[in-house]
Amino acid sequence: MKELLVIRPTTAKATGLVNMENANVKVLFSDIGGVLLSNGWGHDSRQKAAHEFNIDYNEMNRLHEFIFNVYEIGRMNLDEYLNTVVFNQHRDFTREDFKSFIFAESKELPDMLEWLVEWKKANPGFRIISINNEGKELNDYRIKKFKLHRCFDAFISSCEVGMRKPDPGIFKLAMGVAQASPQHCYYFDDRIMLVEAADRAGMQAYHHTDFETTKKIIESFK
Repeated sequence: MKELLVIRPTTAKATGLVNMENANVKVLFSDIGGVLLSNGWGHDSRQKAAHEFNIDYNEMNRLHEFIFNVYEIGRMNLDEYLNTVVFNQHRDFTREDFKSFIFAESKELPDMLEWLVEWKKANPGFRIISINNEGKELNDYRIKKFKLHRCFDAFISSCEVGMRKPDPGIFKLAMGVAQASPQHCYYFDDRIMLVEAADRAGMQAYHHTDFETTKKIIESFK
């Protein structure tokens, strides 16, 4: 089992978000890709697509890196992203075939989602809210496909709020939406850089490395 890195919370006062009426509200915030599901359109999937569709990966990835952040914060749709990254020249495959490939790359990771759904039922005092970077079409597809409303009470998704992690604003927005004091906000992410960003925003932030470790931590929350 990998060593768990726990990022200790900063003081609630520093965030300016403390509301005494909501001091006892507890919120479990979590990323989606890398914790509950595979990444929506990550490096491995792009390499696989380049091989499958006979695309120059280096060129596609260069254009992806250039424009993907714009897609993730909702400033363009999936077709516009693909116009830049893939369909900037004639292709021997259809747009719909390529989009179907992208969507099919989303997979449920073992154990975590179904366990969290059951944990939520047994712990009604907790709210569960996502903080995730995702383009709108992928985000909508994943929420519907994997029935994420069973788990999450709300989604703070980059495509809907116009910010993406590690922008501190997205974490502060999430706490404001939840109306919970930072010391009662718990956050899990598989990327240490984003764990550190949540910590700086005042959350109790934990590095997700595997199901069993995260399960034990969540079970310790009272």
